[in-house]
Amino acid sequence: MPRHGRSRHAANPQSANRSARVGGLIRRIVAEELEQIDDERLALTSITGVTVDRDLFRAVIWFTTLDGDGDPNVIEAFEEHTRRLRREVGAQTRLRRVPELRFRPDDTLRSAERIEELLRGPVDGETRT
Repeated sequence: MPRHGRSRHAANPQSANRSARVGGLIRRIVAEELEQIDDERLALTSITGVTVDRDLFRAVIWFTTLDGDGDPNVIEAFEEHTRRLRREVGAQTRLRRVPELRFRPDDTLRSAERIEELLRGPVDGETRT
């Protein structure tokens, strides 16, 4: 029988807080390391967030670029530098196991811009269809 009436599978707030803290730390480390990497594909790239799973096995690093069409090239550059970034995360943290790093484009900003454009309505001379 579970103690205190809780299921042993209930979400653990301490685990969620730890994941958030580790995510913030990884975000800072990767952003700082990006400044040191001499790769023009990553020149206009910003780290917007990091999502770490509860067991700290995997970290998804969300990024945005000024050139939205360059995302495949940026992902390729991140894949080439993943080993270096992961090594740096390991060196600057006291984690037993360094999470696997995965990089994903953050489409939030682009989606917000598209929604704003739709809400503004038609531009002068245009008609809605």
